[in-house]
Amino acid sequence: MASLTYCHKVMDFFRHDRFPDWKILSYFAPLIIKSKRMKTRFILTSALIGASLISNFQSVARTLATDREKDRTILHAWSWSFDTIAANMADIAKAGYGYVQTSPAQACYVGDGGGMALFSEPGDSVQGKWYYYYQPTDWTIGNYMLGDRNAFKAMCDSAAAYGVKVIVDVLPNHTAIDHKAVLPGLDNAVGGHENLYHANGFTPITQWNDRYECTTGEMGGLPDVNTENPDFQYYYMQYVNDLINLGARGFRYDTAKHIGLPSDPLDAKSAQNDFWPIAIGQKAVKGLSMLMPDSIFIYGEVLQDKNVKELEYSEYMDLTASSYGHELRTALEKGDYRAADLADWHHPAAPERLVTWVESHDTYCNAHESAGLTDEQIRMGWVFLTSRAKGTPLFFSRPAGSTRQNFWGNNRIGARGNDEFKHPEVVAANLFRTAMAGEPEAVISSKNGAVLLVARGDKGAAIINISDKPQKVDLPCTLSPDTYVDRSTGATWIVESGRIRGSLPPLTSAIIY
Repeated sequence: MASLTYCHKVMDFFRHDRFPDWKILSYFAPLIIKSKRMKTRFILTSALIGASLISNFQSVARTLATDREKDRTILHAWSWSFDTIAANMADIAKAGYGYVQTSPAQACYVGDGGGMALFSEPGDSVQGKWYYYYQPTDWTIGNYMLGDRNAFKAMCDSAAAYGVKVIVDVLPNHTAIDHKAVLPGLDNAVGGHENLYHANGFTPITQWNDRYECTTGEMGGLPDVNTENPDFQYYYMQYVNDLINLGARGFRYDTAKHIGLPSDPLDAKSAQNDFWPIAIGQKAVKGLSMLMPDSIFIYGEVLQDKNVKELEYSEYMDLTASSYGHELRTALEKGDYRAADLADWHHPAAPERLVTWVESHDTYCNAHESAGLTDEQIRMGWVFLTSRAKGTPLFFSRPAGSTRQNFWGNNRIGARGNDEFKHPEVVAANLFRTAMAGEPEAVISSKNGAVLLVARGDKGAAIINISDKPQKVDLPCTLSPDTYVDRSTGATWIVESGRIRGSLPPLTSAIIY
């Protein structure tokens, strides 16, 4: 039974279009034989397959884990339309991203007369706000900001053709501030408008570390949906499955820490806090389960604070490493590795369960916390994060034309971001991560904290100058003695006697392997 169970799990893993046919065959090549007499290929019987799989378990498991790591670098195509993402899919794939993350795809509040500015001020010729797509009016595919259902499907088809997986930003926690804008289909699905919200759903949160208020109250004017209502859960999971059927292969849960865990206090309208087991496919609701649960990458925006229960959330999904991002930005601002603690992940969950970033759309847009960092500083932070063995790095695409004086740049929803997502140093780091999958890491810095070195076993290294001054590099290194060429600039690096030597201009990096 154990052999058959394992065999079924492995075959289920492959069935959900994780791998092209040639890669599946490469895993099972030892099980495929050729008969000289019949001159045909055939597969061994299921019993022999089970036995062979068990005997090769460790090898197969290592291979699958390596492929999972290779896939897990995310381009956040923030505010790009579905058509724009599809049109740039070749560049996204060539740049080495395994995932592309869209902004929310569901029906949303039409604000500022349907204007398409990222962020407008009074008197601007074009009105609009990027955050209107974070105000759902229904859970159906398509909105005026990013595109309709057909555009979403075309984007997913394009992604599949290039071997990229699509993550969709989803937000079941709340509706539009103007809750009267909710569409009739949603109200009808939950048995009336009053059943859509928690009993506490229109009470503003005042104590953010109080789990009852945090998970049932109104956040920033956004009324809190009763995510424990089985009728809502059924309606929402239909939306999720529709996205999966059209080609989505991952979800980012916005405001995830505001959706209750099984251990959290109950709202008066809720019988049990079971949203997360249903959302990840562990449990069915009214006979409906999430499709392909083993093939869907899910992570939650669980911003760190007091009493957030990160460990319990990590039982259901990967989590955002918001505190680590803050530490990294501090080091970049100071140009000094010693200015922050980058050795520790600042999170109780295992690092392989974390989504890491230098900045997110929130740190860039809301209080512009990270918007003052130059593109070069962001790039160096990205090379560092992506070169490391743990975490799932996410690259936020800043608006096209943005500067440190004009954060909104060309200021248009739907347009592609700037070229940083495919900068040669960013691409070199992405490809380095793929090449180094499975290799252990060692992180060291120069005595002045200006230069960081991420060594991946004896296979390769990333060297990063986070300062605004040129740096001579002479650091210990585990690479074999040789002369190496930087993958992005062609500069020469010498490894001898256990040390690596070279030089870096201000705010530049080198990738060697």
